[in-house]
Amino acid sequence: MIRRLLGSAALAALTVAAPAAADTLVDNVQGISVNRDGTIDRFTGMVIDPDGRISELLDSGDRATRDIDYRIDGKGRTLVPGFVDGHLHIMELGLGTLTLDLTDTQSLEEALARIADYARQYPDRPWLIGRGWNQEQWGLGRFPTSEELDAVVPDRPVWMVRVDNHAAWGNSLALAAGNVTAETADPEGGRIERLAGSREPAGVLVDGAQALVANEIPPPLPEDRDIAFYNAQQILLSHGVTAAADMGTSVDDWMTFRRAGDAGRLQMRIMTYALSVEAMLTIGGPGPTPWLYDDRLRLNGLKIYLDGALGSRGAWLLEDYSDDAGNRGLPLLNGTQLRNLMSRAALDDFQVAIHAIGDAANREALDAIDELSDDYPGDRRWRIEHAQIVAPVDIARFGAHGIVASMQPVHQTSDRLMAQARLGEDRLTGAYAWKSMLGADATLAFGTDAPVEPVDPLPGLAAAISRTDAQGQPFGGWHPEQTISREQALAAYTAGSAYAGFAEGRFGSLRPGERADFVFLSGDPLMANPQEMRDIRVLETWVAGYRVYDAAQGRQDMRQASEGR
Repeated sequence: MIRRLLGSAALAALTVAAPAAADTLVDNVQGISVNRDGTIDRFTGMVIDPDGRISELLDSGDRATRDIDYRIDGKGRTLVPGFVDGHLHIMELGLGTLTLDLTDTQSLEEALARIADYARQYPDRPWLIGRGWNQEQWGLGRFPTSEELDAVVPDRPVWMVRVDNHAAWGNSLALAAGNVTAETADPEGGRIERLAGSREPAGVLVDGAQALVANEIPPPLPEDRDIAFYNAQQILLSHGVTAAADMGTSVDDWMTFRRAGDAGRLQMRIMTYALSVEAMLTIGGPGPTPWLYDDRLRLNGLKIYLDGALGSRGAWLLEDYSDDAGNRGLPLLNGTQLRNLMSRAALDDFQVAIHAIGDAANREALDAIDELSDDYPGDRRWRIEHAQIVAPVDIARFGAHGIVASMQPVHQTSDRLMAQARLGEDRLTGAYAWKSMLGADATLAFGTDAPVEPVDPLPGLAAAISRTDAQGQPFGGWHPEQTISREQALAAYTAGSAYAGFAEGRFGSLRPGERADFVFLSGDPLMANPQEMRDIRVLETWVAGYRVYDAAQGRQDMRQASEGR
């Protein structure tokens, strides 16, 4: 059972105050308004109406055309649109704060020591749950085993999900709970790692095989989910993320968001994509939901998993993995299944978002979009999530049918060495190809894939403009021909991601008529080098004209904006 971290009184304190009937001027700012094409407009003042919408932007010397009730001095700070994370997993981020986090472990030994300490800290938990391990980061050269987990926790099930969510590691009791034995066949779309020379399970289940054990774990209670969402929202707002596309929303996730909205605790904006057709129809019924809670929540469509991930060798490739001959990954669906799911969603105008990492998966997704676009015309904004490894000949196809390339720049810096090992240098021309995507007239939407990566948008922007990591490696950038401009990167992280979720005109750009969702930064990202960009900090986050995070206080500021004027 997940330990309660907050009581009902703490959750109640998050209730969003009702807007005051007032016109507000935010001036003395270095304001940046962003267009989806990467063009920028600068301004020094912004007028917000009583509904929390922008009524006008002002240049130096301009006067507001309406009476002003309140003035906020921006103190010359940089003001940008609230970041719109184009792809993450909100409830996984939140639930991860209530379980064991292994993301920063640097070795198997460190991970095992942390698991052992966690077991001692929580002796009454029937299962020990965690996530974030990465055998590549450990330099292990193989997957960890159940025997290694048994050595530190032999008395109850242990289940640790890999950093990419596409594999999980269990001890012997966890495998036994899922009845995973030598006789268990690999399920469709999944793989049971086996001990060398035998069929005995080694301890790691990949992609669809994870469900064998995961389905046996007691689910979180609604109260746990409410706390998890509170934590996730705090984390996101503290990093200036005012809106996000939640990929793989379950009915339980949706109801958690709805409870927050009904209680006035939903501050950020969430564009959701259902985990399954069943969840899509249960939530949306005849079609996408309307925007709820003053543009804070909407079900847009369906998330479809077509393949796995590179780290667990589940990404579906056109040729064998360079470091695993005979393995081309795991297609989780065949072509007919993919098209049936896409058709069922498109039939009722749900948007389709297809997870495709490997070059074979991306080609299959593009083929399916080509085939179905005539049957389902109009503004579909077919989304391909990740689009990490694309055959160069296929990149131009992203410019057709209004396709959105939903990509995560931080994956390039995290995956660089692993991608080289998995594919070899000759097959990386179309890897993380942001500039080529823009050159093909695809819409580029940036995100983090949190909790796979940290939610901070600034390192993503730095990676996009430099193709280097936090240490400046490799010198000159990895395939630097794929870098994009600062303006294009910021657009992909704001207006582009809003457009990808049919939210243009509501938020994402800082335009008259849009919601006044903005962030004060410690520096100008359009004037910073990559290292300076990583050092920029979010000072304040505002949603609909109300301050919801203040770094000076180190917590969300739930007071009305008028109290800070």
